[in-house]
Amino acid sequence: MTLDLYTGFLEVGRAIRRPELLAERWRDRRLVPEDAPSPAVFVALTLTAILGLAAYGLTMGMHHGASGMLAAAAKAPLAAGGAWSIALPSLYIVKQKLGSELDATTTALAALITCSFGALAMLAGVPVSWFFTVAIDSTVVRYLVNFIIFAGVGVAMIDVFFRVMKHIAPDESRLSAFIWLGLVATLGTELMILLNLFDF
Repeated sequence: MTLDLYTGFLEVGRAIRRPELLAERWRDRRLVPEDAPSPAVFVALTLTAILGLAAYGLTMGMHHGASGMLAAAAKAPLAAGGAWSIALPSLYIVKQKLGSELDATTTALAALITCSFGALAMLAGVPVSWFFTVAIDSTVVRYLVNFIIFAGVGVAMIDVFFRVMKHIAPDESRLSAFIWLGLVATLGTELMILLNLFDF
């Protein structure tokens, strides 16, 4: 299992520039089994998402001290993971109703790639959030900085998800992608508010 997990992380590393190729290889795993990624890629992507979100969560709780940082580091992946888990079945159902031929695991992988890459994008925001939290003790500034970072990550996630879906299902409607991304964003925001992550 250790070797498989290592292989999964190698797949994530290779997919950073071309995530759509990872999804394509998984979609075609029965046709070209020798080129299929290891199922451990699901675990590697999940761990990447958790760690990236936890790192950003630390900065969101900095103004509450060490205990606040640890709490925020746990709440950020919980909120995002909850949003992803709740919204995922709707993505598959809507795609099937619109005539998709993708199987459930390929649809789940496309969604997981998107969320994992979103979490990696959050890592880029960690130094920015940390700097402004330490340099300027202002609730307004913290809200503004986090809004800008979340908006940038949202754009990155839209780009990744559309690239992946266009590559693995070029003839399918993009309506399901809009619906799913909007649902994830709405649920994620609601869960973060419920868990007091924006208690600046």
